[in-house]
Amino acid sequence: METARPAHADLGGFMRTVTKIVRFRRRSAKSGAGFGVVSEDGSIGKVRFPECFDDASLPSQADFLEEDEKKRQQQLLHDREVMESLLAKLFASVSAVKAAYAQLQMAQSPYDPDIIQSADQVVVSELKQLSQLKQSYYKRQIDGGSSARDTQMLAEIQEQRNLIKAFQITAKKMETDLQHKDSEILLLREQLSESEKVNKWMEGKVHPERSLQMVDGLRLSGLNPTHFLSVLRYAVKSMRSFAKVMVEGMERSGWDLDAAATSIERDGLCGNSEHRVFVFESYVCRTMFSDFQHHEFGLPGHDMNRPLPDRRLFFDEFVELKLAKLKQLLHGQSAGYGFQKFCRAKYLKLVHQSMEESFFGNLDHRALLGSGNGFPETEFFLGFAEMARRAWLLHRLFFSFEPEAEASIFQARKGCRFSEVFMESVADPEGASAAGGLNPVVGFTVVPGFKVGKTVIQCKVYLKSTAAARR
Repeated sequence: METARPAHADLGGFMRTVTKIVRFRRRSAKSGAGFGVVSEDGSIGKVRFPECFDDASLPSQADFLEEDEKKRQQQLLHDREVMESLLAKLFASVSAVKAAYAQLQMAQSPYDPDIIQSADQVVVSELKQLSQLKQSYYKRQIDGGSSARDTQMLAEIQEQRNLIKAFQITAKKMETDLQHKDSEILLLREQLSESEKVNKWMEGKVHPERSLQMVDGLRLSGLNPTHFLSVLRYAVKSMRSFAKVMVEGMERSGWDLDAAATSIERDGLCGNSEHRVFVFESYVCRTMFSDFQHHEFGLPGHDMNRPLPDRRLFFDEFVELKLAKLKQLLHGQSAGYGFQKFCRAKYLKLVHQSMEESFFGNLDHRALLGSGNGFPETEFFLGFAEMARRAWLLHRLFFSFEPEAEASIFQARKGCRFSEVFMESVADPEGASAAGGLNPVVGFTVVPGFKVGKTVIQCKVYLKSTAAARR
């Protein structure tokens, strides 16, 4: 076994080397020289660097930090582009589902199975696309770079297209709903019109004096033939109603209606029993409109040759009587005086004593009216009085027109040919349509016609075929 050498054998040499290095560093620090090198003889010499080579040429820690920051910013930008691309695809798919759902709703009414199936396929396809986007996001398999920007733009374009499609479907649905609403409005307007007609009819029954709304607030300067036509219809309606009441009373009293109709219009009817009512309407209208062309209705005690009073007096009386109650007119002393005389005269002429006796079993109505001491209060007479009031109102309005208007009343002559200009048929003539070239002719006039200025209000006539008229 060898003995270990003492460590101090080489200690002196090691110390000398350290001393040389320290001296070299001191000299270098004083002279500003660079590094020292060992020459061939073992001495350490000084090495001088070129003047252009300084500390700035060496890479520093700041340079490395700046490069790292740049790479980090680029990565953030890349991640942002990828995320925006993903969101654009997501929004495009959601908008596609929204458009398909709107189309699905639209196809429910009216039901369209083809559109429903197509919309269902779009929804399924877009849900699959959303599932793929979800998997790509979790697996971080999303395209980046320039392709991400292109994908984002395409997805945004597709989203806008889907939104436009959804808006178009919604607009179409709103148009369809609007059409349905318009149809409902038309239907409701028709129902409202029917309800208004029924209300007017009922109001006319309960309050006959309120059926002249068209002439409410009428002034003499604004008077025209349309107002006269409105009041004429108002008057004729009451005449038809009274004729019906009269026929019902005759039936209850056991009258032979065919014989009564024949006594009024011989050979006037064509054998149709349902047309008898036109004969009685003709009788009532003819009686009520007789002497209509005279300014005082040809009543006894009035001079027909005296000058015509100012038309304003007739119009003022029309306005006053229109607003007055029936009983006020029957028992009043001023404006109703002329009407009272008219009412008495027309009743005695229209209702024959045999008719009155068969209706009531006595002649009390005629006796009271003939005495001039009052008016009956029965429902039958009040119905007649309302009809007379409307005829009197029409007469007052007739003479309210300018004399230049040349207002006149006319009726069609029996047997003359039918003219649509001056006549209106109340019923189709029996056998006229089957008579070939045989033209219908007038059997009798039911309601007279009027001419006010250039306006012609047709008379209402009952027609017969030419063959029937020759028999």
